[in-house]
Amino acid sequence: MKSKNFIFLIAFFMLLSCSEKEVELEPIQENNNLNNLYFPPINADNWDKVSSQSLNWNTDQLEPLLNFLEEKNTKSFIILYNGRIVVEEYFNNHNVNRFWYWASAGKTLTASITGIAQEEGFININNKVADYLGQKWTSIPLEKENLITPKNLLSMSSGLDDSLGNDVASQNLKYIADANQRWAYHNVYVKLQDIVEQATKTSWETYFNDKLKNKIGMTGGWRTTDNFNVYWSNTRSMARFGLLNLANGKWENTQIIPETFLLEATNTSQNINLSYGYLWWLNGKSSFHLPQSQQTFSGNLIPDAPKDTFCALGKNDQKIYVVPSKKLVIVRMGESAENSNFALSSFDNELWEKINAFVN
Repeated sequence: MKSKNFIFLIAFFMLLSCSEKEVELEPIQENNNLNNLYFPPINADNWDKVSSQSLNWNTDQLEPLLNFLEEKNTKSFIILYNGRIVVEEYFNNHNVNRFWYWASAGKTLTASITGIAQEEGFININNKVADYLGQKWTSIPLEKENLITPKNLLSMSSGLDDSLGNDVASQNLKYIADANQRWAYHNVYVKLQDIVEQATKTSWETYFNDKLKNKIGMTGGWRTTDNFNVYWSNTRSMARFGLLNLANGKWENTQIIPETFLLEATNTSQNINLSYGYLWWLNGKSSFHLPQSQQTFSGNLIPDAPKDTFCALGKNDQKIYVVPSKKLVIVRMGESAENSNFALSSFDNELWEKINAFVN
């Protein structure tokens, strides 16, 4: 009897020590109840998993999805359900520890930090940018410059000329329209990082690390590319950030991104591009604009994605999709799936066709 008890105890503690465990969960329900979200530990590599079989997903459609991803130059792909990993795959010599760039998907990191700095009383997104950076941060007339707020930088409605490249030195920031009168995808948003630095008297990276990165266990860091900061990390860090946003800005019991700000960030921010929030792309709207275009396109941003999906989209098809109604976070990193693009591409809808075949 003692021998049997001893064997039982060994088996029990071996089970507890498993770094990543698979759990059985109920199938996805079409609701926004996120009370049972799982959060992976901050200072460890383990992350609970759940099988697609236990969710009653169409498991025979997983292989076609993964084959499609590999054919489309993907390096990594993750699906979270309620915080747990359902699918995690690496392709083309990539792996769980290797870093890759977020490109413009990382704009959403800047939006989050801006909201945190406002919550802490350092900035007000409705004030003039000049209140933080001083006058003549652009080369436009002062009365026009004073119309531009941090909110305009968050919503891409500064009115500055978007055709002059990535360099946002003052001589390249030229007038084309009054603030709020024109939507244009413009790297002037990086001035938000300067605003945070000036207001907090702290370096951008230090403030980012203290207020966001370290609080949710992300890896990686900022690298300067083409005169602006680009975030690099492993794929799980991208998934952690997506999970934080699925959880309305909370990590377990700690509110990190202010919930009111996040609600604004993931809803239409101006009346020109209905599918754009604060550096987040929004599905389910009646029309959208694309980078480097003033054309209005009718319909949803990603027709086959759930309407409540909001997205971080970056050059060469870096993706974070957050879907509250499905309790999903989906991440894709890699080379361009199609032709080089700055945000949305035809790949988004093609990918969602494959995801829908797999996920019930």
